[in-house]
Amino acid sequence: MPICPSLEMTVTPSTPLTPPSPAMGASTHSATPTGARPRRVTDLPTRLYHALLGLSFAGAYLSADSERWRSLHITLGYTMAALLVFRLLYGLFGPRPLRWSSMASRLRGVGPWLRAWSTPSRLNAAHWRQGQNLLMLLTVAGLLACIAPLVLSGHASWNEWGGEGMTDVLEEVHEALGEGLLVLVGLHLALLAVLGLSRGTPAVTPMLTGRVPGPGPDLVTSQRIGLALLMMAAAASGWIWAAWPGLPTF
Repeated sequence: MPICPSLEMTVTPSTPLTPPSPAMGASTHSATPTGARPRRVTDLPTRLYHALLGLSFAGAYLSADSERWRSLHITLGYTMAALLVFRLLYGLFGPRPLRWSSMASRLRGVGPWLRAWSTPSRLNAAHWRQGQNLLMLLTVAGLLACIAPLVLSGHASWNEWGGEGMTDVLEEVHEALGEGLLVLVGLHLALLAVLGLSRGTPAVTPMLTGRVPGPGPDLVTSQRIGLALLMMAAAASGWIWAAWPGLPTF
């Protein structure tokens, strides 16, 4: 039921969309120190969130049709729900590049980007790059939007809300949402591959190392290691609770 580690699913801030002139690009490149430290664009909790969400979705999807692994499937589904709550809160109180206001600001570029197609002279490399970023942002938004109804339909069908007839309907909805989320994950991964090939650098780097090459200030000033450790402890506690015999479950 979730997403891939590179997925959410969060779009790291892109570089400015105004393309530099050839001369400017050459001077900027030559002025960049060879051993310059890559700038930090994502913190540790964000990367951990992506990793846990990706692993949870993979595990939940693979165990969906197995009665033997039913408890694992349910536990990973609840893990996804908890991670969604974390992301919603982190979008309010987390680093500025990850806030919902930042995402909304980038989504406002959809209108001008579409209108630019009416003027072929305005179509340039920056326009195509912005289109790639907007498409990635939309897939991330779609992935996040799928998680809540996916988990809720799974919880409702497992607890037989509405009787046997409604349970069958909820199971069908749950399966359809799971397949839809898988399609979005595949699209997300394909976009990452295209971005990496077109820009000459792996697009998953921000979710692996937290940094990207190139000059500029750090967009995230702290790794927030304490919060990442708290996330790991919460996830481990939930998994132990679910696996421990005799403890109440949801």
